[in-house]
This record gives sequence, C-alpha cells and structure tokens, in this order.
Amino acid sequence: MKKVVAFDFDGTIAETITMCIEAFCESVSPYSDHELTEQEVVQTFGLNETGMVKAVVKHNWQQALCDFYKRYTALHRAITEPYPGIRELIIWLKAHNVFVALITGKGEQSCAISLKALNMENIFDEILCGSEKSPNKAERIECLLKKHAVSKSDFYYIGDTVQDIYACRKVGVTCLSAAWQDIPYTDILEKENGNLIFYSVAQLQQYLSKLWLC
Repeated sequence: MKKVVAFDFDGTIAETITMCIEAFCESVSPYSDHELTEQEVVQTFGLNETGMVKAVVKHNWQQALCDFYKRYTALHRAITEPYPGIRELIIWLKAHNVFVALITGKGEQSCAISLKALNMENIFDEILCGSEKSPNKAERIECLLKKHAVSKSDFYYIGDTVQDIYACRKVGVTCLSAAWQDIPYTDILEKENGNLIFYSVAQLQQYLSKLWLC
C-alpha cells in the first residue's frame, strides 16, 4: 500500500514567510493606492502570487507581479537552506518508500525560485501549486489521493497553519502541525490539532517512525 507525506512550503520547509511579505510590500505597494501593510498581505495568503497581486492592484498588475519576482529572488540570497533536518527527513522518507509531495499555495514561479535557492529542485516526487482564484489545498490533496490511489489513512500533510488543519479535515486526512519556527499562534494549533503538533523536525520524524514506517 502506497504511503504519502505531503509538505506545505512557507513556514514548513523554510523561513520564507517574512521574505514573502517584505518582497510583496516593497514591490507591489507602488502599484497600489497606498503603502501595503503586513496585515493586508497576510490576508491574501492562500492564493498564489498572481491572485495576491490582483487582490490589491487594479491596474498594471502584471508589472507589479514581475517586480515581486525580482525582489523575492534577490531576498533569497539570505535564505539558502531549509529548516534544520527537513532535507534529511525527506531523504529518510523516500528511503522508506514513501511518496513525498509538495502541496503549496505558492505559484509555480515563486515555488521554483525558492526550490532553486534551497537546492531542492529535484527532491519532491510531485509538486502541486496554488490557484489565483481561491485557496486550493483541499482540492490538491484530493487530486493526489485519487491519482495515486492512496488510502486517506496513509496520507499525511505537514503544514504550519490552522488553515492547513481545516483543509485536511475537509478531505479526511491527517494534518501534522509544524511548529519548529517562531510563530505566535501555537496555542491555536494546540487547540485545533491536539497532540499532532511538532516543535522540531526530529520529533516529527520520531512520530512517523513509530507510526507506520518501521
């Protein structure tokens, strides 16, 4: 029976959320009618970058998007490695014949930029990106389940937000909450996801090993 572990990207694979917000505020604000705030940017999360830009820019959104990609690429010079243990976890999973996917709200281009910067372009077995119209993680998970004929009990999604928990709950798969980064809402994760919260990558690997890999 095939087993699948799918990862979120921002805040799960690497510390890229702050960089996303910074790039967006700096590059897209000139095309908006005001200086964008962090809160405004966060409210567009779940959409890919095209959808995010369109949500706040009425005219010339294509140029705003182009400027975002340039700035996002430049900021990646400071982040060239994933969170400690992530790369090793993925290699370990694949060594145990687990299908490892990436399901992210990022668009294809920003995802490609990040994967290249982290030297992780070829590490995932399949990559599914976000939509400009609406958050689509639940649909992406369903697509992967059907495509590979995977039992829901053999599918685990690793993400860092409450929205990830809700998406998994909608489909009927298990969400393993990543809390190995500095986030202010771990109490909400604990409330929503019980004991399925992991404060280090090593802790998560230990859980998976005991659960169904060894």
